[in-house]
Amino acid sequence: MNRYDELPHVDDPAVWPKGFSKWTPKHLFNICLYFACCLLAILILPNSIWDAEVKEITLIIGTLGLWRYGWWFTHAVRAMIYGKIVYPKFRKQGQEIWQQGWRPRHMHFMMTTYNEHKDITEKVVRSILLEIKQSTVPGTIWLGSSIRFDEDIVADMLRREAKDIDVTLRIIRQNVSGKRAAIGLVLRAMSRLPIDKDDLVVFMDGDFILSEGAISRCMPLFKLFPELQACTTDEEVICIGPRWIETWLKMRFSQRRLAMQSHSLSGRVLTLTGRMSVFRAKNLLELEFIRLLEADHLRHWLWGDFRFLSGDDKSTWYYMLKHNSHMLYVPDALGYTVEVIEGAGLERMVQNFRRWSGNMLRNGSRATSLGPNKMPFFIWWCLIDQKLSMWTMLVSPVLAICASIYHGLAYLCAYVIFIAISRMFLSLFLFQYSRKIQLSYPCILYFNQLINAAVKVYCIFRLSKQRWSNRGDQKSEIDGSYLLELARNTMANWCTAVAVILLFVVTLQFANIIQIPSFEMLDHIFGELL
Repeated sequence: MNRYDELPHVDDPAVWPKGFSKWTPKHLFNICLYFACCLLAILILPNSIWDAEVKEITLIIGTLGLWRYGWWFTHAVRAMIYGKIVYPKFRKQGQEIWQQGWRPRHMHFMMTTYNEHKDITEKVVRSILLEIKQSTVPGTIWLGSSIRFDEDIVADMLRREAKDIDVTLRIIRQNVSGKRAAIGLVLRAMSRLPIDKDDLVVFMDGDFILSEGAISRCMPLFKLFPELQACTTDEEVICIGPRWIETWLKMRFSQRRLAMQSHSLSGRVLTLTGRMSVFRAKNLLELEFIRLLEADHLRHWLWGDFRFLSGDDKSTWYYMLKHNSHMLYVPDALGYTVEVIEGAGLERMVQNFRRWSGNMLRNGSRATSLGPNKMPFFIWWCLIDQKLSMWTMLVSPVLAICASIYHGLAYLCAYVIFIAISRMFLSLFLFQYSRKIQLSYPCILYFNQLINAAVKVYCIFRLSKQRWSNRGDQKSEIDGSYLLELARNTMANWCTAVAVILLFVVTLQFANIIQIPSFEMLDHIFGELL
């Protein structure tokens, strides 16, 4: 059997295990055993966390932990309110609108693909055709492509399986490389046709498979809320690659569900996911929107003026945020994103972190500068927190390692136990948003946070450095001479080194592990020398 034949055609999230059905006796036993082992380790292993020499370090780590876990708990409570109280009302009202016969005038599917595997493309197109057929609404598939291979697959699919479906295929062959160029050309082609401003346009990638009913859950919300301009949907991953990568991605999607529902309670989200989002056509036909997508750029003090390679979902989000547009997350509109990982997967994992973190950093500053007047205060503070968390996440391990060096490995043992317990408590929240309960989540969660923070610190001084391995292995081009690039890279390395040294020094000074000489002390020392 071809590995791609394992991809599902339809899988409604309603059939996923919910509530107590997910918590089998085996899972409960394993979790209790996990905490019992942690408790046993606390009782048996030497514990020095409250010794006079390290008591202050423990208080700092504990305070940071309370702040971060308090913020996590805030998101968890907000997500529960949205998922259990607010959104069910929206869903019920939307279903009533749909059952009463309301339909959008036309549905547009803007799909970009590049040299995708045939089986994946066929399943993606088949899921689109199913949604068009069930909705009984005319549809158009706008295919942004760069090679004949992808175009032939889609065209053949429609000839074979769309004979009784009112669907039109429009192929827009791009003459400039890159996904952004493909989207821009499609939007320009759309703007030349008489598309109604309230038509709905689905942005989706060529490896995103819609589950049954995903569209019918999104569309009525635009009728229910006239101010709604865009929505994004739930995702699940189908990973063709190492099992640990699959577990890591599933854990991240669980985090995404929790965070998205929390953000959506404020009528905004922090990204309009490029895998699939739905927009009102009136926004997409604006020249400002099109130009932002195809030529979004940033002017940086070190790297000059450079274009964004990936992150089109962040550009669409920034446009909506800038215009104070209402956005929502639809938790029961599901799609499957297919990740094909070659080799061991570690390099791809780091590349994904660099791409995701880079996109966040490139857009975070300008979004924050819009101020809380352009968005609810909670969303604005979430943007601030994204910048703070990359530094605060590194403080605790720095303190723990230094305390262990100064006062023995017993402190490091206690810190590891603290990490094991705290990450399991966080994972208990994630289990509510995960398809399965997996005891590897605490370990994966901690290293995910640690690596993500380190990658962000690395990327913050290299915002122009971009690479997109699953889109033809695109890389950012060098703008300028070799000497200029060398000077910029040297300056970036210098800034990174200074930032990391300052993080260590300030952290250790604050914990009274070291003492930075005061001006009086320096004056006294140099006065005696002279």
